[in-house]
Amino acid sequence: MAKVSQSLQQKLQQRLSPQQIQVVRLLEIPLAQLEQRIKKELEDNPTLEEGGQEESLEGTEEAPLMEYGDERQEEESLPSGGEDEFSIDDYLSDDEFDSAYREPAYGGSDDQDYEAPLANAVTFRDQLLEQLGYLRISEEERRLAEYIIGNLDADGYLRRPLAALRDDLLLLQGEDVPLRTLERALRWVQELEPAGIGAQSLQECLLLQLRGQESEVAVNARHILEQCYQRFVQKHYTRIQEELRLSPEKLRAALDYISKLNPKPGDMGDTGHLNSAQTIIPDFILGIDARSGELVLSLHGENMPELHISAEYRRMLQDYAARRKNSSPSEREAAHFVKQKIDAAQWFIDALNQRNRTMMAVMQAIVDYQHDYLLDGDMRKLRPLILKDIASVTGLDISTVSRVVNSKYVQTPFGILPLKDFFSEGIQNQDGDTVSTRKIKAAMLSVIEGENKQSPLTDDQIVDALNEQGFALARRTVAKYREQLNIPMARLRREMVLGES
Repeated sequence: MAKVSQSLQQKLQQRLSPQQIQVVRLLEIPLAQLEQRIKKELEDNPTLEEGGQEESLEGTEEAPLMEYGDERQEEESLPSGGEDEFSIDDYLSDDEFDSAYREPAYGGSDDQDYEAPLANAVTFRDQLLEQLGYLRISEEERRLAEYIIGNLDADGYLRRPLAALRDDLLLLQGEDVPLRTLERALRWVQELEPAGIGAQSLQECLLLQLRGQESEVAVNARHILEQCYQRFVQKHYTRIQEELRLSPEKLRAALDYISKLNPKPGDMGDTGHLNSAQTIIPDFILGIDARSGELVLSLHGENMPELHISAEYRRMLQDYAARRKNSSPSEREAAHFVKQKIDAAQWFIDALNQRNRTMMAVMQAIVDYQHDYLLDGDMRKLRPLILKDIASVTGLDISTVSRVVNSKYVQTPFGILPLKDFFSEGIQNQDGDTVSTRKIKAAMLSVIEGENKQSPLTDDQIVDALNEQGFALARRTVAKYREQLNIPMARLRREMVLGES
């Protein structure tokens, strides 16, 4: 027979307070989504108002920077008194209310994440479906065309064979669709704009864009893609000339024509495509003081509303506190609701302030570390930097620094840059100094841009050129960096010379 026993033990656990969870969430979102988050909070919480403060509950004492996993900052340490030293806890206590009325005052459960929607986001597939609606086709073909559009990849290609789509329809929907019907539906998809959509290969994508064009240069381009595609890919131009009997001038014109076609007609990225380029709103503004010549950093918050707690709702609690001994259950429930909303509003204001302090601390540390680079944007002055370096300077956890850096931008005198561009690993040069890999890539890009395009540099030759600049690299490292920069090998960088044979 099993024994039943009781035991007493102590455990030490770290748990994030509701305020810390809220700061974490606010740190992760960039400025554009923060504006949406504030608007949503204003809509959901009637005690939170925007505009100048009349009688704000916002505290004057500045809280320390958030250190996640640190429980030193408890709920009681958050300021709740304003200039008049009013505190709702002086009038009300949670113990007065029945537990049935209670709910998380910070606006939700720990597991509920807020995701701010993108305004007016129209995916590329939505545009295709809208065009499909204007075509006069049968309902069956329209339905299959919609199914094909749903299977397009981020570049607008149909990578899966039609036979595989036919099998999916049979297995998932129990519908046996003839292959010819799917082919007709695919042809309708390929009629949509932009030209080349729905192609099953790069060759087909380029040929679709040339469809219906009968100029001499377009016809020559189509012949190159149809008859000499492999030689075109391998840049064997002499063989193409011989097989198609084209003059060097006509061959160059046809190749230039092909180079202007779009190899990625979808270009949707991983999460969709907006009908217009999404504007990047920088989270920080970095300028140079005209007098001192020093860098000046500020948060970009010109569209951020000033928040405070409604004085009207505070007076409601004060009135209730004055007569709470004679209050009815409905009045107690209403007072408890108001108290929860005021708590949530105050915590939200404190979380925003703490977010701003943490972001400024991290960005200021980056500016101090990359000071020389930020003065003029010279890539050669970019120093190797990792998240751990900033974490040690600010006293923050690496995960906190990562949240600040991710998806954030800074406006500098030489353009808007993502914060992650300031971070890179470093390797030692021939003098023993540590240099940024971004600096090495910039030097390698400069070497390739200055090469003779009729006789491009091989990786070994690039190694020699970088060695002359003091960068001791192995050939495999150069090849890796070249691939990271999306630069093809030497043979594929070769350009045609007019008159070559």
